[in-house]
Amino acid sequence: MLDAFTALSRGTRLVYSRELRRYVFLPILVNLLVYAVMLAFVLAHFGGWLDGWMAMVPTWLDWLSWLIWPLFLISLVVIVFFSFTLVTHLIAAPFYGFLAERVEREVTGRAPLDERGFLRTAVDALGRELVKLGYILPRMAVLFVISWIPVLNLVAPVLWALFSAWTMAITYLDYPMDNNQVTFGDMRRRLAARRWPTLSYGGWVTLITWLPLANLFLLPGAVAAAVLMWDRHYRDLATLGQAAPPRAR
Repeated sequence: MLDAFTALSRGTRLVYSRELRRYVFLPILVNLLVYAVMLAFVLAHFGGWLDGWMAMVPTWLDWLSWLIWPLFLISLVVIVFFSFTLVTHLIAAPFYGFLAERVEREVTGRAPLDERGFLRTAVDALGRELVKLGYILPRMAVLFVISWIPVLNLVAPVLWALFSAWTMAITYLDYPMDNNQVTFGDMRRRLAARRWPTLSYGGWVTLITWLPLANLFLLPGAVAAAVLMWDRHYRDLATLGQAAPPRAR
C-alpha cells in the first residue's frame, strides 16, 4: 500500500526528472513572486493585527493572557498561511493541472480521461479553483470566528490543523481527479472514504507549505504525489457502490 510520505518522496524525484522538470520551473517562479509581495504586506501589518486581537480580550480574562496571547499568535499565523496558500494555488492551478496530466502519462503510461491541452486545462483549472474556494472559504470563516471567541478559541489551533490537512488534500488530489472527469462532490466523497490516506497526505503537504522557500520547490512534487495517490487509492473507488457520475461544471 502506497503511503503519503512515500508518494511525496517519489513525486518530488519524479517532477525533477529529465522528462518533467521543464513543466516545474514556471509555477515556481510565479509562486516566488507572489510570496515576495504577500510577505512584504504581512510583515508590515502583522504586529497591528495581533495587537488588535489582544485588545478584544475582556479584562476578566487578563489572568489568562499568558495562554491567550500564544493561541492568538498561532491562530493568526495559521490564517496568514491559509491566505498565502489560497492565493498561490489560485495562480498556480493552471500549471499544476497540466503538470498532473504530464505525470499521469509518465507514471501510468496512459492519458487522463479528459485530454484538454494546456489552454483548456488552464481555464478549467481556474474554474475548479473557484469551486474549491466556494467550499473552503465559508468553513474558513467559521474557524476564523471561533479564533476570535475567548475560551472557545482554545481549540482553534487543533481545528485549524485538521482543516489544513483536509484542505490540502482537496487542493492537490483534485488535480488528477479533475483531469479524470471526477466531479468535486464525488472527489470529496472518495477522499472521505479513504480518510487516513487523505489526511496523512494533506498533513504532509501542510508541513511542506510551512517550509520557507523550500516549499516552492517541493509543492510540484506534491502534485506528482497526488497523481500517485489517485492511481493507488482513489481511481477505482466507487462512490456509494456506483460508478462515478460524469463531470458537471
